[in-house]
Amino acid sequence: MQAHSLFEGSFSVDSSKKFVPFDAAKDRKKDRPGSLFIHVHPFLIESANGLLLLDTGIGHEDHDGDLQLHYNIRKAGFDPHDVRYVLLSHLHKDHVGGTVVDRNGTFRVAFPDAEYVVQRGEWEDAYSSMSDSYRTEIFDVLQRSGNLVLVEGAGSVNNEISYEVSGGHTPHHQVFHIQTGGEHFFYGGDEAPEPEQFFRQFAAKYDYDGRKSMELRQAYWERGCAEGWIFLMYHSTNIAIGRPERKENGDWRLVDASS
Repeated sequence: MQAHSLFEGSFSVDSSKKFVPFDAAKDRKKDRPGSLFIHVHPFLIESANGLLLLDTGIGHEDHDGDLQLHYNIRKAGFDPHDVRYVLLSHLHKDHVGGTVVDRNGTFRVAFPDAEYVVQRGEWEDAYSSMSDSYRTEIFDVLQRSGNLVLVEGAGSVNNEISYEVSGGHTPHHQVFHIQTGGEHFFYGGDEAPEPEQFFRQFAAKYDYDGRKSMELRQAYWERGCAEGWIFLMYHSTNIAIGRPERKENGDWRLVDASS
C-alpha cells in the first residue's frame, strides 16, 4: 500500500485547546468533562516524486526528545530525511505540531529536505489571529527555514499533487488530491476527518462555516464514490484509510484500504 497512517495517539481537548493524551485502558472520559476525544493520523504517501507527508500531528516527543512522528516514519520503513513534501491542510496546532523539533531550546524544521506547502491566506490568518489554536513560534521557524512554499487558490505542486481552497473548517483551509501509482488519494483535513461524517449530515460548531463543511463532505463522498478515491481521514477512530464500496442493495459503504 502506498499510503500509511502515522497514528500519533488518542487525545482529549477541552475549552483550553490543550491536547491531553488519552489511554482508554486506564483513563475515563467522565473524568474529563466538556472534552472532545479524538485520534490523530498524519499520513505518509509513497509517490513517484518522493515521500509526501500530510499534516504533522500534535508533535509529541518521547523520553529522549525525539518526535513521535519521526519514530512512526521509521517504523513504517522510511527515513524522515526522505520526505520531499509536507502538505498542510491548515495551521491549527494539532495539525502542525510536528513541523519543527526542539533541540535543547533550538528549533529547526523537522523535515529539512522537504517543501512545506501552505495556503497564503491561511498563513496570514494564523499570524493575525488571537486564537489559541495557532502556535506562531512554529511558523517563525518555518518562515526562516527557506522550506516554506506559499500557494494561492487551486493549483498543482507537481504532476501528482493538486490542491484547492475549500474554506469550511478555516477560511483558507485546503484539501489535497494525490494521484500516483494508479490510485487517487484524497485528503480533506478537518472537513472530512472521520468516516461517520460522510453518512451523518450535521454542521459542526468547531468549523468556520459548518454548513459549508457539511456540503463539502457530501460532495467529496459522491465524487469519491464515482471516481474510486481512497479517503485519508485524520481524526478517525476506526477506518483511517478507506475506499468506497457498493453494497448489494446499491448503497455505498467505506471499507478499510490500509493493507
